[in-house]
Amino acid sequence: MTQRSPAFEKTYRMYLAKLAGLDLEARAALLGFEVDDGAAVVPLYGRPHRVTPRGVTDPAGVRPIHSVSVLLCQYLLLGPSTEPPAGAQWVTYKDFRDAAPFVDGFVNNSERTIARSFSGRLDELEEACQALGGEAPDLEVSYQVKMRFDALPRVPVVLLYNDEDEEFPSESTILFERRAERYLDMECLAILGWMLADRLAEEASGAGRTVM
Repeated sequence: MTQRSPAFEKTYRMYLAKLAGLDLEARAALLGFEVDDGAAVVPLYGRPHRVTPRGVTDPAGVRPIHSVSVLLCQYLLLGPSTEPPAGAQWVTYKDFRDAAPFVDGFVNNSERTIARSFSGRLDELEEACQALGGEAPDLEVSYQVKMRFDALPRVPVVLLYNDEDEEFPSESTILFERRAERYLDMECLAILGWMLADRLAEEASGAGRTVM
């Protein structure tokens, strides 16, 4: 059995306690998840997780890693009271007002990791994106790979990627809708980018997770 950090455990229990006061049905309508037998069923990159004041479980019925548990709790707790206007305005992570303390970690753990992992492996990246449920976004940009993923029901992300050539190294950029900051804080949005890098590596080569 994995031994959990006492600090992480305390944080986890704090978030669960906050969930007890939520009207899940009302939150479901705003945040796009389903409610089943008193549990919020929230898809995270296509994998349904169950969230209740008693705990968070993944599709196998197992408690996920700490960052995933916190992310899902925060999605239920931080979401807006009214849905922000539709119409995607796509921005990079550093464009968010409060992102500065997390930008370096975000770039290293997500964008640079994807660029490094799939350099010279364009076909494998495309296959991994499709396996993860990626779809072509409605964006007029010139990249070899353009894929949109539903990270959470109201928080899509877009991956842009150009492979290495004789002049330039491989490059990847992750975009969020501007309104994503209405649903999650900057730490949680950074986790979503890190998770994308992990999930693509997992689909391509079975690599283990790096997000904590």
